Amino acid sequence: MTVKLYIAEATNEKTKQPLSNGTKNKLCQAYDWYCKANGIQWKKPYYKEAEHIPIIPTTDAVTKIITASSKQYAVIFTIMSEIAVEPAELHNTPRSKIDAQRGIISITGTKGHASANYSLKKRTAEMLREYLATHTEEYPFPRPEAMSQVWRDTRNRVADNLKEPDLKNIPLKNLRNYSGARLYLSLPVRDPIQVMRHLRHKKLETTMHYIRAIVLDPDDEEYITRTATNVKEIQELIETGFTKADEVGGIHIYRKRKSAE
Repeated sequence: MTVKLYIAEATNEKTKQPLSNGTKNKLCQAYDWYCKANGIQWKKPYYKEAEHIPIIPTTDAVTKIITASSKQYAVIFTIMSEIAVEPAELHNTPRSKIDAQRGIISITGTKGHASANYSLKKRTAEMLREYLATHTEEYPFPRPEAMSQVWRDTRNRVADNLKEPDLKNIPLKNLRNYSGARLYLSLPVRDPIQVMRHLRHKKLETTMHYIRAIVLDPDDEEYITRTATNVKEIQELIETGFTKADEVGGIHIYRKRKSAE
């Protein structure tokens, strides 16, 4: 009872403000582990947490920060924004998990994420090859703390120079949100499963939490249509991202969102 009362009334030492419900739950979990290890009986309370809407940066904001970064970190931030990799995951990726010639990176998941292989865009793969030629260590990427500090410094400098203070609200970890959103918006058919695999979530509910935060553009539901009458034309349309919408009199009608262009 004493522990429960302490956690319920605990305050932040610096601000003297009550602890958030999320922090209280972490304290309860820690004490729960202690009790189980020592055979102590207690019923763990739960504090309901508000569901915060994830921050998804715009392409304009991300581009401004990456463009202002050094050559070394422009590569790192571009990779993170493209394949939704965590700073720690990238840091823990050895050269043996990188196929520089084909532009493929094998990421081992942390924080409960699954592991996966990613194929980089052609330009990003070229940037990575140049990076690896200079950074020859077995683990070529910096520590997560260094990545975060450089991101903050660059972001804040850009925000001050452009008089855009909102840029300071974008933490490095939100490049992961950005990557998932860009994939979702580029899909010809909105498929949460593909986003789930891209973000390496193990539960679809987690993915949907982020998808709900994506703001759809008014033009997002506009389509480009094409027709095909033979196998070759159908193959060409599928290879460029079109999906079948209908068939009339032997003519196959395909479509693709304009935003996917």
